[in-house]
Amino acid sequence: QVQLVESGGGLVQAGGSLRLSCAVSGRSFSTYTMGWFRQAPGKERELIGAVSRSGGSTYYDDAVKGRFSISRDNAKNTVYLQMNSLKPEDTAVYYCAASRALSITWQTGYEFWGQGTQVTVSS
Repeated sequence: QVQLVESGGGLVQAGGSLRLSCAVSGRSFSTYTMGWFRQAPGKERELIGAVSRSGGSTYYDDAVKGRFSISRDNAKNTVYLQMNSLKPEDTAVYYCAASRALSITWQTGYEFWGQGTQVTVSS
């Protein structure tokens, strides 16, 4: 019932920046912890970051800490992933997901998922 639609992916050179957006349908957006995941070819899907319901707290995996930033606009039902200083190893399909759990560090419990958007970083 809840639909998530990612956008903003594409091709970028190493060192460049990209901003992903995730639009969420429904009236319960502000009750969800929102996470960003990515999956590279041949690898498992991994949580790279999450933001709390109010946007006051964020979590980042060490691989992206200092380079990526997550924010949300509850008035627009949208969560963002700002990616800076991109590296070729960031190449993956990126997914946003929604969880009813309060934790921003748990990798499980995400109930609703977007379709994914491809990010390719060239060198």
